Amino acid sequence: MTVKRGQTGGMTDPVFAAAAGIAVVSVATLAGAWFMQLVLGIQPCPLCLEQRYAYYAAIPVAALIALCALRGVPRRNLAGGLVLLALAFIVNAGLGVYHAGVEWAFWQGPTDCSGPIVDFGNTGNLLDGLSKVKVVRCDEVQWRFLGLSLAGYSALISFGLAVLAVWGWSDDKAEAQV
Repeated sequence: MTVKRGQTGGMTDPVFAAAAGIAVVSVATLAGAWFMQLVLGIQPCPLCLEQRYAYYAAIPVAALIALCALRGVPRRNLAGGLVLLALAFIVNAGLGVYHAGVEWAFWQGPTDCSGPIVDFGNTGNLLDGLSKVKVVRCDEVQWRFLGLSLAGYSALISFGLAVLAVWGWSDDKAEAQV
């Protein structure tokens, strides 16, 4: 297959490789999170759930970019998607660092999952309500491996995916100038 300047071209193309890699790693990350939740019983806190949003959004976007790259869509049309993915994962890496900092008590976390419970609502139903509610705290680590919590691993994975998106975009720009 002959690739014209500014066109994507098959499975060895950096745009395809970056987008496909992002899609595969995002699926694997979510599969791991769901395995830990459903099989191992490690329940996610609100910040953990928020960190999943970038992966959920990245899967269809990255798959679409990879498919378009295989079909020979012009590079400039796909570059915006890679930049969007890079920005999403940079933000998600920041959220992961923030969450890990909350776990290590470097700073205060959100009050809905790490602060004191101050609103008890109707006192007549207080005991009934307390027996039904299970609050997963953001400042308590439920699982740690090699000194990192799941929030720390999410930050590292997100940063790696941001770098992968930038690589696909920057390699695309360098090739387009040739």
